[in-house]
Amino acid sequence: MLTSGDVVDLDLGFPEGREAGFRHPAVVVTAQRILDARPTVVHVVPLTTAIRAFAAEVVVEPDDANGLQQRSAAQCQHVRAVSTGRVEQVRGNVGSTSLTQIRETLGLILDIPPS
Repeated sequence: MLTSGDVVDLDLGFPEGREAGFRHPAVVVTAQRILDARPTVVHVVPLTTAIRAFAAEVVVEPDDANGLQQRSAAQCQHVRAVSTGRVEQVRGNVGSTSLTQIRETLGLILDIPPS
């Protein structure tokens, strides 16, 4: 079962324009209460090792818990819904601090006021 904040490997398919595509790690951002119901579609934010310092990206440092090998940026501007069938493996979990930063950035992008 997936957990919020999991770093998963998945195939995003052939990209159109500037969107993320192909095989990428991504962070699962779907709420845990939804994941507990075992949905067939989850929301993810792709990760890239091309650090651009965009305001819409959150840097995640590699560690044993998240399973990343390189410093990566969570591309919040590329959030998307994907079938759980696209998930190839779970590498680890980014933890509550990084997940909170990613969700706050998503809130800014989607113009959702902080609670």
